[in-house]
Amino acid sequence: MKKITSARISQLLFLVLFLVMFLMTEYRGSDRLGVAVNAFFRANPLTLVSTLLAAKGWVPLLFPGLLVLILSALLGRFFCGWICPLGTVLDLVAGRIRKSAPLSWLKGRVKYWLLVPLLVAALLDINMAGLFDPIAIFVRALTFFLHPLIGETARSGWVELYRLLGERRDALEPGYRILKDYLLPFRETLYPLAFLSALAFLFIIFLERYESRNWCRNLCPLGTLLGLLARLSPFKRVPAQLCADCHGCAALCPTSFDRELLQKEECLLCMECQLRCPHQRVHFRLAGFQPAAGGPLMERRLFLGGLVGGVFLARFFRFRDPVAQVRLLRPPGVRSEAEFLEKCVRCGECMKVCLRSALYPAFSQAGVEGLYTPILIPRLGYCEYNCTLCGQVCPTGAIPDLPPAEKKRQVIGKAVFDKNHCIPFAKRTDCIVCEEHCPIPQKAIRSEMVTERDFSGRSVTVKKPYVIEELCNGCGICENVCPLEGKAGVEVFAVKDRTPIAESAGSRAQASDDPYQ
Repeated sequence: MKKITSARISQLLFLVLFLVMFLMTEYRGSDRLGVAVNAFFRANPLTLVSTLLAAKGWVPLLFPGLLVLILSALLGRFFCGWICPLGTVLDLVAGRIRKSAPLSWLKGRVKYWLLVPLLVAALLDINMAGLFDPIAIFVRALTFFLHPLIGETARSGWVELYRLLGERRDALEPGYRILKDYLLPFRETLYPLAFLSALAFLFIIFLERYESRNWCRNLCPLGTLLGLLARLSPFKRVPAQLCADCHGCAALCPTSFDRELLQKEECLLCMECQLRCPHQRVHFRLAGFQPAAGGPLMERRLFLGGLVGGVFLARFFRFRDPVAQVRLLRPPGVRSEAEFLEKCVRCGECMKVCLRSALYPAFSQAGVEGLYTPILIPRLGYCEYNCTLCGQVCPTGAIPDLPPAEKKRQVIGKAVFDKNHCIPFAKRTDCIVCEEHCPIPQKAIRSEMVTERDFSGRSVTVKKPYVIEELCNGCGICENVCPLEGKAGVEVFAVKDRTPIAESAGSRAQASDDPYQ
């Protein structure tokens, strides 16, 4: 009977934990989320390093990542072999994929050509590490593609089952309630970039065709970073190279023994070699801090090339100054576009929990540097006045987790009426839908009675809406509920000044011309 290693048990437990936390990162009727998958990002050293380089300061939420970073310097790449959920998926499918010859061009230093430019670009204020982070890739594939697909399939199948069972369908109600409350997404949404997210995930699995853990050993920036730290580890495998009379480790090891000498920075600490050694020779012992065999940490030309690549990313992938870029509506609490881009890891969790389907991943709206960052599209959804879920699930604080009272005062944008489309202006007909739905207690949209002539020359009295700018927070509900087809009669535009609405603004507005007094 084949023995199961401690590493494999740990992998499976952390994968189950990851999936449970992913499913719990949903709106299930509570305003506060007790558990969220963002814990994996906060323990992610790549998220820690790239965010600190970009933000030029400490982010307390990422303290678990610092612990993993220190432990990796002591123990080696244990995160990749014991915790990483994407690595576990690759191990589970590896045995089911027929192998071809390894890709020679992918071997060696390609991974450094990816990691170094990403870190240098982060230092120069362009943080794009989240696009290549393995946990972010996995979460995006689940959030944007797999989970919605499972939800749609389950709902459609359940409808067909109800239809077939007829009067006996009530017996299925408890089962569907369990699915709805714990497994299915709470709303039906089609996301842009869903297929791109799925393709990135499938590409990583496809690489398994050429060798086991191909992504982990040859491309993954998180694994590369942890591998650099692993060279410092005081623990040493004995023997450090293949035994002359066996060579069995080369077949057992998924990453490190494609050459005669163990590559310490590629060892995932899976312990397969120790468990399955027929001669019981392999063990790991404390040998002190010694330089790892295999040459210098990084070649000079590779380091210099990485610097140039990072400068290229930072200068040529930023098409506009984020300070001047105000046309994008960001989630509530985001005041600085530049700071937001520095901290956002592109995980997609804020979009997943958005109650009113307002947040979607950016494609070209914010340039390459803004790919997958959340933008608010009022015509498709709006920011719920009492909701703070997006701030709760953000792993780095790019979207701050604010108390409800403070979140309500956050400015996303400002509403503006288009008098060429708005019904009272364009058709001289009463319409107060936007005013009725405005969630601000003092009403940021109000109407006034105006007497004028219609298009036939008759005198008519029309309720015409107007915006109280000092009260409007740009939630987008007015644009969302506008009854016009296509372009709305009122639109929300981003503003440079996102200073929260003053608490005294309501009383000042009421003291002026408030018709609701």
